[in-house]
Amino acid sequence: MRGVKRVAVVLMVLIVALVVVAFVLENQQGVSLSFLGLTTGHMPVSVFVVLALIVGMLLGPLLGGLIRIRRSKPVSVIRG
Repeated sequence: MRGVKRVAVVLMVLIVALVVVAFVLENQQGVSLSFLGLTTGHMPVSVFVVLALIVGMLLGPLLGGLIRIRRSKPVSVIRG
């Protein structure tokens, strides 16, 4: 059973990798990004999308961990 799960995971990773490669190859148009007065040079659209994906994948677990830490701390109630 473990072997079947491992093969399924490997196939899923390969499919995701192929989709990413196809996306990168299809989105080679050069664009410039402007945000809050900062402007980037001309780069392919896929660069910006993949960077946004990576930043989201890093920030998501960090924010989830912070929320979990805040919920686990006991809240002291001051009675007056």
